[in-house]
Amino acid sequence: MATFVLVHGGWGGGSEWTPIARRLWATGHETYTPTLTGLGERAHLAGPNTDLATHVQDVVAVLECEDLRDVILLGHSSGSMVVTSVAERVPERLARLVYLDTIIPADGQSWFDLIGEAATDFLLELAQNRGDGWRIPFPFAPPDADRLPCHPLASVTKPLAIRNPVATTLPRTFVFSTGKGDDWFHGIGGKIAEAARKARTAGWDYRELPTGHHPHRERPEEFTALLLQLV
Repeated sequence: MATFVLVHGGWGGGSEWTPIARRLWATGHETYTPTLTGLGERAHLAGPNTDLATHVQDVVAVLECEDLRDVILLGHSSGSMVVTSVAERVPERLARLVYLDTIIPADGQSWFDLIGEAATDFLLELAQNRGDGWRIPFPFAPPDADRLPCHPLASVTKPLAIRNPVATTLPRTFVFSTGKGDDWFHGIGGKIAEAARKARTAGWDYRELPTGHHPHRERPEEFTALLLQLV
């Protein structure tokens, strides 16, 4: 039996993993889907000081309070910042890191450093004009946009530190969603594609799914099958 901890990205929440978690539990694998502070059902806890360290502690607390070991820890999109930092804190609790359609951070970088000037400028303008300067409104317009909370700005502007040599020895998997196109969301699609190429060149375990940015929503059965291959 494996243990999965699935970390959502921007404007997300633990509930987006429910179809995956149900399938994994049904096959005998423990699955945890924490919601980061200020998002999802924890939107009321958001504040100007909700930053990357807050989100890292959210996940570390799950690992420690549940006493989880040999965890397959997955981060989607900006969740890559969180899982990379969690590995710095508690690598002894992890068996593998999974980066889902994201950009791979390096020491001293924030998520805004990774996504490029065009996307950063767009999101900063949203935060300034519609988010009281400290939160980023959801930039798309799906039918349920009104119930999606703003994303805490400090969580994507604060850099992370990568300095624990034990963390660098963890096995890594990169899952690339091939259906977005390089021009997706102010060029972030191209930066994710470049990260996928680097991961593959570096010898990471590498997988692809023919979906948009959220394969766990678009093709839950295929995505679950992919995760089960990692066990």
